[in-house]
Amino acid sequence: MIYASGKDYLAAPRKRVMLFGMSGLGKTHLANMLRDQGSWFHYSVDYRIGTRYMGEYIADNFKREAMKVPLLRELLMTDSVYIASNITFDNLAPLSTYLGKPGDPARGGVPFAEYMKRQEQHRQAEIAATLDTARFIERAEEIYGYPNFVCDTSGSICEVVEPDDPGDPVMRQLSDTLLLVWIKGSEAHTAELVRRFDRAPKPMYYQPDFLHAMWEEYRATHDVTEESCDPDHFVRWTYARALAHRQPRYAAMARWGVTVTAEEVSAVRTATDFDALIARALDRQV
Repeated sequence: MIYASGKDYLAAPRKRVMLFGMSGLGKTHLANMLRDQGSWFHYSVDYRIGTRYMGEYIADNFKREAMKVPLLRELLMTDSVYIASNITFDNLAPLSTYLGKPGDPARGGVPFAEYMKRQEQHRQAEIAATLDTARFIERAEEIYGYPNFVCDTSGSICEVVEPDDPGDPVMRQLSDTLLLVWIKGSEAHTAELVRRFDRAPKPMYYQPDFLHAMWEEYRATHDVTEESCDPDHFVRWTYARALAHRQPRYAAMARWGVTVTAEEVSAVRTATDFDALIARALDRQV
């Protein structure tokens, strides 16, 4: 770890932290709070994925849909309109919509092969965007003068690294440049995340082996074909199982850094509170 103790962290003139864990436990909330208080640069991996690495895929998907409408087709063919996504740190809907859900096209589904192709695009984009962190640390200070840096990772980071491999290039670079901080949720948090997802299911990235297994099991147990599968029901069913799949992978990542609980995070109100939390976590680890 780049900080040996809580005292070492508090005394550091440049604080560099990476937050990871399940979506919905406070990563972006903390990063926004630190940015708004003036001395922290907020790097969002999801935003980088959706703009730098998958922006063209997303825009092309919008254009394919627009070409089905005669008026929009005519305007597009004459370069009379411009179509682009409006991704923000807090609104990643264009990226989620592009990833899609497999199943019945009448209910918004895409063919499973197309779904897996987009998943692979996301995997490559997430690795690239995560590795960009080191360069953005330099840019944040050199261009904007930010001494402190917080990396707000995608909830699926545990799916694109091998934390049990000491030579994993992504884990190696991250641990050499930032303090890795796992925001760990309780069983109650997991249950709430499942309820929240059930109300508004959204596409997500998962490892291909896991997804293939879920797809085969779901179709067998629900007696559906690819064409008759309810896309929303499939992603709901998969999400609950994915949380259990991801937990040990997050825990393995945490061995490269420190752990804080979602309850501790909920009590943070200021950058000073955050620094105190990280210092305590470091001292616990030591």
